[in-house]
Amino acid sequence: MAAAETEPKAPFSMDSYHVSEEFGFILPKPLKELPPYFQPWMDIALRVPELVLSHELRFHIHKMPLLSSSSLQKYRELRLAHLTLSVMTMGYVWQEGENDTVEVLPCNLAVPFWEVSQRLGIPPILTHADGVLANWRKRDPEGPFDMENLELLFSLPGGDSVRGFFMVTLLVELAAVPALRSIPTVINGVRCRDTEAVARALEDISQSMQDMTDAFKLMQVHVETSVFYGIMRIYLSGWKDNPSMPKGLVYEGVGTEAMEFSGGSAAQSSLLHCFDELLGVKHEEKSGAFLTRMRNYMPPAHKQLIQDISLQPPLRSFVQQQASERLNQAFHLCVTKLLALRSYHINVVSRFITVPAARARQLRKQNPDLEGEMVSRAPKALEERGTGGSGIMSFLKTVRDQTKDALLPETNKERNLT
Repeated sequence: MAAAETEPKAPFSMDSYHVSEEFGFILPKPLKELPPYFQPWMDIALRVPELVLSHELRFHIHKMPLLSSSSLQKYRELRLAHLTLSVMTMGYVWQEGENDTVEVLPCNLAVPFWEVSQRLGIPPILTHADGVLANWRKRDPEGPFDMENLELLFSLPGGDSVRGFFMVTLLVELAAVPALRSIPTVINGVRCRDTEAVARALEDISQSMQDMTDAFKLMQVHVETSVFYGIMRIYLSGWKDNPSMPKGLVYEGVGTEAMEFSGGSAAQSSLLHCFDELLGVKHEEKSGAFLTRMRNYMPPAHKQLIQDISLQPPLRSFVQQQASERLNQAFHLCVTKLLALRSYHINVVSRFITVPAARARQLRKQNPDLEGEMVSRAPKALEERGTGGSGIMSFLKTVRDQTKDALLPETNKERNLT
């Protein structure tokens, strides 16, 4: 018994968390086609943008056969089915904008969507794991993983800006892969008190965070502000904390009570959750509760990884206990780069949401009947909210400010003196 207690812990590893060595949280090589039985889903899902534009999507979905999802066995098949069903669902719910939403999702869509969601452990709504992580293919399979060579499997209304939005977000995820690979090195280094290994790994993570911010900057090149705000955003929105759908959505054939789910959100990406847990960033009650709830929208293995990182010996305490200037600097740089990434996110939200929202309010005030300019047609209910349902700007600023608190006390003092 005593011998078993002194047995060393197995090294921390990413092997059991559905994290790819090459792609991180991105689903490697997503399937492009479901088995022929599911062709009715594919036929409609591939045409969602045009069918929404012609106001015919709901009509086509009502005619769609109720298919059993039981023959879907492989993980990639289930992920593609979830993406297919979620794209149809978002188009169905929001086809007529915020003023003619639905209260019931028909059973031929709701039942298989619910079944596939239950098997994957993610909710029946379009999530970050769908729209970004599992919604890509290379135009040239042998070519590079970059904007020119990437294509969406399924789109939503908004044209090239939809592709730009999802693909840039995908490239941010890809830029984080070296950081994810370095997390086990940090954890194992702390366990065996190897300051040099921890410092090197933190330096690699810092570089990766810088690369994420650089990738994020492509958003302003590939996404039109007015298209994102005026057309796209509503199709990413959910039926929780959304005044346009105060009762939620009944999934016909699943239950009679309406259910509420949040729309896709950057907070559903597992990346920043991993970094927060690793670096000891603590979030206050309200923002912390929202972030914790967003973990339920991640694949369960990714959610488990975040939880398991949180249970490791605390890195921040380890750094404070060591008399290593390099380790101190590496930790400081990591937190600083995370701060910069979050500050840039605030900048992007201001550009794509806050400024157009103010413009839309101004236009409506000048002429309530104005239909001409795109931003004035955007949903009023989303003016101060993120697609996940949070009060977006105050939430992001709170989260950024809490990241500052992870800086070591001496560093904080220096910041206050400057």
